[in-house]
Amino acid sequence: MRIAGASVASVVAALALAGCSALQPYATLPATAEPGEPDGPRVAICYDRLVSSLDEVQKAAQQECAEGTRATPVRTDWRLEHCPVLLPARATFACAPKK
Repeated sequence: MRIAGASVASVVAALALAGCSALQPYATLPATAEPGEPDGPRVAICYDRLVSSLDEVQKAAQQECAEGTRATPVRTDWRLEHCPVLLPARATFACAPKK
């Protein structure tokens, strides 16, 4: 019985850890540029404002931008076309050359 209890505890712990990573910000398709917004390469990150800090979202966007560029926030939307319900916000960034 102790072995079965230990196995169940291991499975529960593994699922809990997997669940935590399921709410981490991740890359998705960026929104197209609207008039007045910067042109050029863009990236987007799905995230949940209650779980992820803006710094985490910024870091995720910077990792998606090419080397030598800076992820500059453009806008955020909540249309759920490219992000799931658990991560409803999509932040779009322009990858602008570093100055």
